[in-house]
Amino acid sequence: MAEPVPVAWPPAPIRTERLVLRGSEAGDRAAFIDLFASPEVGTYIGGPRPREELEGAVPEVPGQRPGLFVATLDGAMIGMVTLDRRDAGRPGHGRPGGKVVGAAGLDAGEADLGYMFLPHVWGCGYAAEACAAALGWFAGAFPGEPVVLCTQTANDRAMRLAAKLGFTEVERFEEYGAQQWLGVRRSIPASG
Repeated sequence: MAEPVPVAWPPAPIRTERLVLRGSEAGDRAAFIDLFASPEVGTYIGGPRPREELEGAVPEVPGQRPGLFVATLDGAMIGMVTLDRRDAGRPGHGRPGGKVVGAAGLDAGEADLGYMFLPHVWGCGYAAEACAAALGWFAGAFPGEPVVLCTQTANDRAMRLAAKLGFTEVERFEEYGAQQWLGVRRSIPASG
Protein backbone atom coordinates (compact mmCIF):
# COMPACT_ATOMS: atom_id res chain seq x y z
CA MET A 1 0.00 0.00 0.00
CA ALA A 2 1.22 3.48 -0.80
CA GLU A 3 2.04 5.87 2.02
CA PRO A 4 -1.32 7.24 3.25
CA VAL A 5 -0.37 10.90 3.52
CA PRO A 6 3.12 12.34 2.95
CA VAL A 7 3.00 14.84 5.84
CA ALA A 8 4.45 14.99 9.34
CA TRP A 9 2.50 12.59 11.52
CA PRO A 10 0.72 12.81 13.81
CA PRO A 11 -0.61 16.32 13.41
CA ALA A 12 -1.58 18.36 16.46
CA PRO A 13 -4.73 16.95 18.06
CA ILE A 14 -7.93 18.08 16.36
CA ARG A 15 -10.66 19.21 18.73
CA THR A 16 -14.31 19.16 17.78
CA GLU A 17 -17.34 20.06 19.87
CA ARG A 18 -17.22 16.71 21.71
CA LEU A 19 -14.19 14.77 20.47
CA VAL A 20 -10.43 14.87 20.13
CA LEU A 21 -8.73 13.24 17.13
CA ARG A 22 -5.12 12.34 17.75
CA GLY A 23 -2.42 9.80 17.00
CA SER A 24 -2.51 6.39 18.64
CA GLU A 25 -1.20 5.72 22.16
CA ALA A 26 -0.50 2.57 24.19
CA GLY A 27 -3.70 3.11 26.20
CA ASP A 28 -5.75 2.59 23.01
CA ARG A 29 -4.78 -1.08 22.63
CA ALA A 30 -7.86 -2.56 24.36
CA ALA A 31 -10.22 -0.40 22.28
CA PHE A 32 -8.46 -1.45 19.05
CA ILE A 33 -8.95 -5.09 20.03
CA ASP A 34 -12.61 -4.44 20.89
CA LEU A 35 -13.14 -2.79 17.48
CA PHE A 36 -11.65 -5.61 15.44
CA ALA A 37 -13.26 -8.37 17.57
CA SER A 38 -16.75 -6.84 17.48
CA PRO A 39 -19.32 -8.80 15.43
CA GLU A 40 -21.32 -5.58 14.90
CA VAL A 41 -18.32 -3.61 13.64
CA GLY A 42 -17.21 -6.52 11.45
CA THR A 43 -20.59 -6.97 9.72
CA TYR A 44 -19.59 -5.14 6.52
CA ILE A 45 -15.81 -5.55 6.64
CA GLY A 46 -15.33 -9.29 6.51
CA GLY A 47 -16.44 -10.23 10.01
CA PRO A 48 -14.84 -10.04 13.43
CA ARG A 49 -11.37 -11.37 14.15
CA PRO A 50 -10.86 -13.78 17.05
CA ARG A 51 -10.00 -11.89 20.25
CA GLU A 52 -7.23 -14.39 21.09
CA GLU A 53 -5.60 -13.77 17.70
CA LEU A 54 -5.81 -10.01 18.21
CA GLU A 55 -4.34 -10.21 21.73
CA GLY A 56 -1.24 -11.80 20.23
CA ALA A 57 -1.06 -9.68 17.09
CA VAL A 58 -1.94 -6.11 18.11
CA PRO A 59 1.22 -4.18 19.06
CA GLU A 60 1.62 -2.31 22.33
CA VAL A 61 0.90 0.95 20.49
CA PRO A 62 -1.53 -0.03 17.72
CA GLY A 63 -2.41 2.06 14.71
CA GLN A 64 0.75 4.12 14.83
CA ARG A 65 0.88 5.13 11.19
CA PRO A 66 0.24 8.16 9.01
CA GLY A 67 -3.38 8.64 8.11
CA LEU A 68 -4.91 7.04 11.23
CA PHE A 69 -6.70 9.26 13.73
CA VAL A 70 -7.92 7.89 17.06
CA ALA A 71 -11.25 9.46 18.03
CA THR A 72 -11.59 10.02 21.77
CA LEU A 73 -14.47 11.07 23.98
CA ASP A 74 -13.52 12.30 27.45
CA GLY A 75 -10.04 10.84 26.91
CA ALA A 76 -11.20 7.31 25.97
CA MET A 77 -10.88 5.88 22.46
CA ILE A 78 -14.30 5.30 20.87
CA GLY A 79 -13.22 4.77 17.28
CA MET A 80 -10.84 5.63 14.51
CA VAL A 81 -10.83 7.48 11.21
CA THR A 82 -8.39 6.66 8.43
CA LEU A 83 -7.25 8.48 5.33
CA ASP A 84 -5.35 5.94 3.25
CA ARG A 85 -4.26 5.94 -0.36
CA ARG A 86 -6.57 3.66 -2.36
CA ASP A 87 -4.70 0.95 -4.23
CA ALA A 88 -4.94 1.74 -7.95
CA GLY A 89 -5.46 -2.00 -8.61
CA ARG A 90 -8.71 -2.13 -6.63
CA PRO A 91 -11.99 -1.62 -8.42
CA GLY A 92 -13.75 1.72 -8.04
CA HIS A 93 -12.13 5.13 -8.39
CA GLY A 94 -13.21 8.75 -8.23
CA ARG A 95 -11.10 9.62 -11.28
CA PRO A 96 -10.29 7.66 -14.41
CA GLY A 97 -7.24 5.52 -13.74
CA GLY A 98 -7.63 6.00 -9.99
CA LYS A 99 -4.73 8.44 -9.80
CA VAL A 100 -4.44 11.92 -8.45
CA VAL A 101 -1.40 14.09 -8.15
CA GLY A 102 -0.39 14.22 -4.50
CA ALA A 103 1.11 17.11 -2.58
CA ALA A 104 4.62 16.07 -3.57
CA GLY A 105 3.63 16.18 -7.25
CA LEU A 106 3.83 12.40 -7.56
CA ASP A 107 1.06 10.10 -8.70
CA ALA A 108 -0.56 8.41 -5.73
CA GLY A 109 -3.77 6.49 -5.14
CA GLU A 110 -6.78 8.52 -4.23
CA ALA A 111 -7.35 9.45 -0.61
CA ASP A 112 -9.85 6.94 0.81
CA LEU A 113 -11.81 7.76 3.99
CA GLY A 114 -12.51 4.91 6.38
CA TYR A 115 -13.82 4.76 9.92
CA MET A 116 -14.79 2.32 12.67
CA PHE A 117 -16.53 3.12 15.97
CA LEU A 118 -17.40 0.98 18.95
CA PRO A 119 -21.07 -0.09 18.87
CA HIS A 120 -21.96 1.52 22.21
CA VAL A 121 -21.46 4.99 20.64
CA TRP A 122 -23.37 4.34 17.40
CA GLY A 123 -26.24 6.72 16.75
CA CYS A 124 -24.69 9.64 18.66
CA GLY A 125 -23.22 11.44 15.65
CA TYR A 126 -19.61 10.82 16.66
CA ALA A 127 -18.63 9.20 13.36
CA ALA A 128 -19.97 12.19 11.41
CA GLU A 129 -18.21 14.64 13.73
CA ALA A 130 -14.89 12.80 13.61
CA CYS A 131 -14.98 12.19 9.84
CA ALA A 132 -15.87 15.83 9.15
CA ALA A 133 -12.91 16.93 11.30
CA ALA A 134 -10.51 14.54 9.53
CA LEU A 135 -11.79 15.72 6.14
CA GLY A 136 -11.27 19.32 7.22
CA TRP A 137 -7.69 18.52 8.21
CA PHE A 138 -7.14 16.75 4.89
CA ALA A 139 -8.52 19.69 2.89
CA GLY A 140 -6.03 21.96 4.66
CA ALA A 141 -3.11 19.57 4.13
CA PHE A 142 -4.02 18.74 0.50
CA PRO A 143 -6.03 21.67 -0.90
CA GLY A 144 -8.23 20.74 -3.84
CA GLU A 145 -7.61 16.97 -3.59
CA PRO A 146 -10.79 14.86 -3.63
CA VAL A 147 -11.47 12.04 -1.19
CA VAL A 148 -13.31 8.79 -1.96
CA LEU A 149 -15.37 6.61 0.35
CA CYS A 150 -16.33 3.02 -0.40
CA THR A 151 -18.95 0.99 1.47
CA GLN A 152 -21.31 -1.90 0.88
CA THR A 153 -24.66 -0.75 -0.45
CA ALA A 154 -26.25 -2.92 2.27
CA ASN A 155 -24.66 -0.73 4.97
CA ASP A 156 -27.48 1.80 5.40
CA ARG A 157 -25.71 3.71 8.19
CA ALA A 158 -22.56 4.20 6.11
CA MET A 159 -24.61 5.25 3.07
CA ARG A 160 -26.40 7.92 5.14
CA LEU A 161 -23.13 9.15 6.64
CA ALA A 162 -21.54 9.39 3.18
CA ALA A 163 -24.41 11.61 2.01
CA LYS A 164 -24.22 13.72 5.18
CA LEU A 165 -20.48 14.27 4.63
CA GLY A 166 -21.05 15.42 1.04
CA PHE A 167 -19.96 12.33 -0.91
CA THR A 168 -21.73 11.79 -4.22
CA GLU A 169 -21.98 8.46 -5.98
CA VAL A 170 -19.45 7.74 -8.70
CA GLU A 171 -20.05 4.06 -9.28
CA ARG A 172 -21.16 0.70 -7.92
CA PHE A 173 -19.24 -2.53 -8.35
CA GLU A 174 -18.81 -6.02 -6.92
CA GLU A 175 -15.98 -6.65 -4.45
CA TYR A 176 -15.62 -9.05 -1.51
CA GLY A 177 -18.79 -10.85 -2.66
CA ALA A 178 -21.03 -7.80 -2.19
CA GLN A 179 -22.17 -4.73 -4.08
CA GLN A 180 -20.02 -1.71 -3.20
CA TRP A 181 -20.84 1.97 -3.44
CA LEU A 182 -18.10 4.47 -4.22
CA GLY A 183 -18.57 8.16 -3.61
CA VAL A 184 -16.31 11.15 -4.04
CA ARG A 185 -16.12 14.37 -2.09
CA ARG A 186 -14.47 17.21 -3.88
CA SER A 187 -12.19 19.17 -1.61
CA ILE A 188 -12.96 22.82 -1.24
CA PRO A 189 -9.78 24.81 -1.89
CA ALA A 190 -8.57 26.74 1.13
CA SER A 191 -9.27 30.46 0.79
CA GLY A 192 -7.12 33.32 1.79
